[in-house]
Amino acid sequence: MTVNPALAYNTWARREAMAEAMIPLIGRLYRENNVITSVYGRSLINQSVIDILKAHRWARQIDDVELPVEETLPMLEALSRLRLGPASVDLARLSLRYKAQLADGEELTLEEFLREELAETVDRQGSDERTSTDVVLYGFGRIGRLLARIMIEHEGGGNGLRLRAIVVRKGSEQDLIKRASLLRRDSVHGPFNGTITVDPENNTLLANGTLIQMIYADNPAAVNYTAYGIDNALVVDNTGRWRDADGLAQHLQSPGVARVLLTAPGKGDLKNIVHGINHQQIADTDHIVSAASCTTNAITPVLKVLNDKYGIEHGHVETVHSFTNDQNLTDNFHKGDRRGRSAALNMVLTETGAAKAVAKALPELAGKLTGNSIRVPTPDVSMAILNLRLETEAAKDEVNAYLRDISLHSELHRQIDYIDSPEVVSTDFVGSRRAGIVDGLATISSGKNLVLYLWYDNEFGYSCQVVRVMEEMAGVHPPAFPST
Repeated sequence: MTVNPALAYNTWARREAMAEAMIPLIGRLYRENNVITSVYGRSLINQSVIDILKAHRWARQIDDVELPVEETLPMLEALSRLRLGPASVDLARLSLRYKAQLADGEELTLEEFLREELAETVDRQGSDERTSTDVVLYGFGRIGRLLARIMIEHEGGGNGLRLRAIVVRKGSEQDLIKRASLLRRDSVHGPFNGTITVDPENNTLLANGTLIQMIYADNPAAVNYTAYGIDNALVVDNTGRWRDADGLAQHLQSPGVARVLLTAPGKGDLKNIVHGINHQQIADTDHIVSAASCTTNAITPVLKVLNDKYGIEHGHVETVHSFTNDQNLTDNFHKGDRRGRSAALNMVLTETGAAKAVAKALPELAGKLTGNSIRVPTPDVSMAILNLRLETEAAKDEVNAYLRDISLHSELHRQIDYIDSPEVVSTDFVGSRRAGIVDGLATISSGKNLVLYLWYDNEFGYSCQVVRVMEEMAGVHPPAFPST
């Protein structure tokens, strides 16, 4: 069949025009209603026309067909008329559910459907019951800077997590300028989506309207945050220097601090929280909590759903992990085994506590998993290989269909993603907001033996999980629609 070039271009131009019309609707919903719109978890906030069309195109990885802008533009127009309160709205999932109801013979207009689906937040514009929570980032390395980006992106109407300060040790007289440059430019995750203004006189950064105080300190107990107007704050310790309750409790000695979150596996009796699995265990009396590790966050949700359906007798977790700042760029002394050898030139066999750490979030798997890690010369995105012995037999197609359904329709859809493209490689998952992505084509099954391959952005995907834990600790997580 011959394709008409003029028709092809006119179709593209029409779709471009619809995407252009979506941008002010997305922006107003975000600024005026604190509504975050997305397509299968991929945020549409501050995106270009091409980015919006690419998000719609990407939906075919989930639904096998591209999400039509002809469906989402009217949906955004209807949402803008509902005077919504704060919410996280997935347009692709809503569209799928609406079409399913129409297919079942229900005669609902789009606006009637949306009023029913979003009933708890309809006509609640301006009535946000959440109170803003001051956040302090203690440390500003790879995870700290990504947390800053995500929080600035989610600032919305201000009733949520508010990044107020960053605490670091002063590195030079140009420290503030260098820190701003690292936030502005990232070799892996690209440029900051917005503008950053540096004020050396007041030692602040202004990022997309978020005013951030830079504080220099060597001692977590020595900062008076109230002097900067910060109170009842959540301190997120990104340094990894203190991993137990005694060390992290130093933060609580500083005026203005209420709670502490560690972005590393906690030691001792600290609760290790994997959002989606055990975040309900966070109590008001928990002043110090750990967000576990990137690998633990990647594998635990998938292990849970497999254990729920098939049972897991035992298994081994092998992680092929991008190198980290803890390794040496060139061969040099390192207190750890093998990590002194060049990270840029070698695969480095090392240990990981992720397999054992799973039991802290999922006690039913205690003693059932072993693990190792191979550090490889890539800067980001890792892979976990789950070699499992199940209690019941499971065919490859059955397991893949189950995990795909979980990624679409369960309460773990923010943690588990699924893909079955034969062409994807690690860089395709840079910026993924999921904890882990099942590569369905790589699944191997033989009777009760199952091997799964999970991709995960060990920086950004993990940071998204950390933010979800932060929102739970602060009680500011907006309701998500459609409900699962």
